[in-house]
Amino acid sequence: MTKKEEAQARREEKLRLEKQRVAGMRNFEKKAVGDLLGETALPEGFLICGIDEAGRGPLAGPVAAGACILPPDHNILYLNDSKKLSAKKRDELYEVITKEALAWCVGLSSPERIDEINILQATYEAMRKAIAGLKTLPDALVNDAVTIPEVELPQVPVIKGDAKCLSVAAASILAKVTRDRMMEEYDRQYPEYGFAAHKGYGTKAHIEALQKYGPCPIHRRTFITHFVNGSAQDNF
Repeated sequence: MTKKEEAQARREEKLRLEKQRVAGMRNFEKKAVGDLLGETALPEGFLICGIDEAGRGPLAGPVAAGACILPPDHNILYLNDSKKLSAKKRDELYEVITKEALAWCVGLSSPERIDEINILQATYEAMRKAIAGLKTLPDALVNDAVTIPEVELPQVPVIKGDAKCLSVAAASILAKVTRDRMMEEYDRQYPEYGFAAHKGYGTKAHIEALQKYGPCPIHRRTFITHFVNGSAQDNF
């Protein structure tokens, strides 16, 4: 076998393994929903919506929640927990998902809302906005680890769902890319903080900028009390 043939064989094997991984995620997701509903096989046309969030931990910016209904027979490869993908791969998959999804939406809760009702409730609120924004109503939700209050649809919380379930992985990518792009836009408004680089997370550079310049309007006041005093927070 020539080197070219060996390289081709390796590519084909990697593709085979990726298709196998995706098939496993699809089957896991269907089984999780079937177990909840007491069904060994889901009815034809049954629509599963994945739900995941991005941005619960940063010191600045909104929290985003993605909701995504993928076609039952889709062939999108490389879907995974958004944190396990490169920024380039996330952007590529974002374009594929938004074109091929039966329905998708990203809901947001602002820094002000996070401070008002706390990050957990703001995350739930963003998730409800994402569900309400879907053009097609799903039959069940598969959520990354949580059960969303005030939602009547059947819900399946799956720990590490973004790495186990295709629709949750897709929702994870939608939320992450949407939020990252917002933080890049905020970087143009507030360049001294470096939001394009750290996306609002509490990196050393971000904390140093926060202490030097004080908070800006997109900082979460309840998240930065260890880094700036009350008088500094009141200056914006």
